[in-house]
Amino acid sequence: MTIRLLADENISWRIKRLLTEWDILPVNEIVGIKPLSDMAIWKFAKANDYLILTFDEDFIDIHNLYSFPPKIIWLRTGNINTSIISEQLLLREQKILDFMLNDELGVYEIYL
Repeated sequence: MTIRLLADENISWRIKRLLTEWDILPVNEIVGIKPLSDMAIWKFAKANDYLILTFDEDFIDIHNLYSFPPKIIWLRTGNINTSIISEQLLLREQKILDFMLNDELGVYEIYL
C-alpha cells in the first residue's frame, strides 16, 4: 500500500524529493501560484484518495464537520525544517499505514 499525501501549502514542495517512495502531491502543483481554500484542498484530497498533511488546525475543524475521508496527518510541531518532517514521517511509516487502514480514525497527530 502506497502512502498518498497531499501536502498543504505551508509544507515545502521539497518534501516530495525526501520521501521518494511515497506518493506526495504538494498543493502548489495543483494550482501553481494561485492559493486554494482549505475546503477546496479537502475536497480534492477526498476525490483523489489522498491523506492531507498539514500544520493547519482548520482541517481539524473541517474534519469535525464532515468526518472523513480524507484522513488528516496533523503536524503539531510548530514550523519545522522539511528534512525533520520527512524523518518523522519515515519513523512513523508503519503507524501511518495502520492509520490508513483503520476505519475508525480520521486524524493522526504528530508531536515533537
